[in-house]
Amino acid sequence: MKQAVISGTGLYTPAQSISNEELVACFNAYAEQFNAGNAAAIAEGTLTALEPSSVAFIEKASGIKARYVMEKAGILDPQRMVSHIPERADEELSLQAEISVAAARQALDRAGKTPADIDMVLVACSNMQRGYPAMAVEVQGALGIEGYGFDMNVACSSATFGIQQAVAAVQSGQARAVLVLNPEITSGHLNWRDRDSHFIFGDACTAIVVEAKDTATSAQQWEIVDSKLKTSFSNNIRNNFGFLNRFDEAGVGQADKLFRQQGRKVFKDVCPMAAEMIKDTIANAGLDVPQVKRYWLHQANLNMNLLISRLVLGRDAEPGEAPVILDEYANTSSAGSIIAFHKHSADMAAGELGVICSFGAGYSIGCVVVKRL
Repeated sequence: MKQAVISGTGLYTPAQSISNEELVACFNAYAEQFNAGNAAAIAEGTLTALEPSSVAFIEKASGIKARYVMEKAGILDPQRMVSHIPERADEELSLQAEISVAAARQALDRAGKTPADIDMVLVACSNMQRGYPAMAVEVQGALGIEGYGFDMNVACSSATFGIQQAVAAVQSGQARAVLVLNPEITSGHLNWRDRDSHFIFGDACTAIVVEAKDTATSAQQWEIVDSKLKTSFSNNIRNNFGFLNRFDEAGVGQADKLFRQQGRKVFKDVCPMAAEMIKDTIANAGLDVPQVKRYWLHQANLNMNLLISRLVLGRDAEPGEAPVILDEYANTSSAGSIIAFHKHSADMAAGELGVICSFGAGYSIGCVVVKRL
């Protein structure tokens, strides 16, 4: 059986960023307008007044300080509070494909590969821009890749689940090399008018080249030692947007068609699940926790990551042991752990081990043990 390696990664970061200060100013202006416009109902007790948000609240709750977005002016307009990006003609490259191509080119360059070396394209992310054609097939066409492509969605765990699919294709000989893409335009599914979640998400796209070890030539190669996937159904993180929504007009445009979660329940459920998955994956690889130098965790919430690393290690993580990028990027769904890996792996020496771990809606958890070659 062929040994699979990660031979290159890429990252697309949008040009525009929103600070907590900007976000809070917009939300509070909206809340003030809402409360003034509904003063009578609020006074009667038939409607609840909106509470203002604050920078201190956001940073204490999440550790997030800013987030990149595809378009910020629409989000920061209290009358709109959603990006304004015109639709493109069918003949134009779609927005999600465009950022995938940008990240892919960087990953291919780092891997020392060309589109001719890739046999499979996998777009794995939380939300697809359209039902069909598959985003992966559009990206395949834009890059001039032969072979095949398909989309998959396991919410925030899509990247690690995608890596496992790529490994299976390489090991079976079905593909020489696989391009895994995670185009997360999470600003599209975020309810910017919800005080409890309006600060959570940001946009980004990551790319990963997985190929057979015997064909890899890049300066940075990571042997995929082992992986483990787990899902367990829960309603605590949910988004009900879908093509059947028009069957019941009463639901169109309702808040449940955007991201929503029961944050405290998610924290309580997912932290121990993720920690146990990490330990189980390390054990299945024939390793012990002290042998692992670094953990590239899903970047959802700083408090979650601190607790998960503490549960795994039996102590607080040392600086750099579990790198954090969510202060700059916020939660980029499936891209988060790969951004952390992309930005915080070059300093590791040959033979050193790390774990890429993602967790999110489903619940879904994916862990991948890698070794620097």
